Amino acid sequence: MLEKTLRILDRILSFFESWTLFLTVMVALVALFANVVMRYGFDYPLAWSEELIRMVIIYTTLIGCSAAIKNGTMIKIDALVQLVPAVKKPLSLFSHGVTLIFSFMMIYYGWQIAALQAQCDQKTIIMQMPLVYLFALLPLMGVLMGIRTIQVLYYEITGRDVFGIPDNDNNADPEAS
Repeated sequence: MLEKTLRILDRILSFFESWTLFLTVMVALVALFANVVMRYGFDYPLAWSEELIRMVIIYTTLIGCSAAIKNGTMIKIDALVQLVPAVKKPLSLFSHGVTLIFSFMMIYYGWQIAALQAQCDQKTIIMQMPLVYLFALLPLMGVLMGIRTIQVLYYEITGRDVFGIPDNDNNADPEAS
C-alpha cells in the first residue's frame, strides 16, 4: 500500500515539477528575448522582464530541489564514502535525515514568513505582484522535498523502486555471476 502511494505521488510530483519548470523557463526565455529585442532594437528596455526572470530563477531553484532529490543530484561531499565505502549507507541515511529536518523547517518557517507577507501586503517594485506568492514557495518546497526524501529513503531501506526506474544491481542475472 505504501509503495503504491509513493508511486502515485511520484507520478503527480514528476508531472508538476516537469511542466511547471518547463513553462516558467519558457516564460523567462520569451521575456528575456523580448527585453533584448526592445533594448537593442528599439532602445527601450523592459524593466518588468528582469523582475520576472529574477522570480523565475527563485522558483526554479526551489522547485528544482525536489527534482534533484529524486534524481540523486543534490550537492554532497562524498570524499569519506570514496575512502571508506562501508560508511555509504549510514551517511546516506544521515543525509536524508538532515534533509527531512530541513524540509520540515522550510514548511514551518516558510509558512510563518508567507503569513507575515500576507499581513504586510508587500508587492514587487515593477510588476506589483504580491510577495506572498513568492514566499509561499518556501513551504511548498519543504513539502515536495519531504515527500521526495521519504520516497528515496523507502527505496534505500527496502531496495524496492518507487520511481519506476529499473535497478541494474537488483535485476542482474544471478546465474551470470
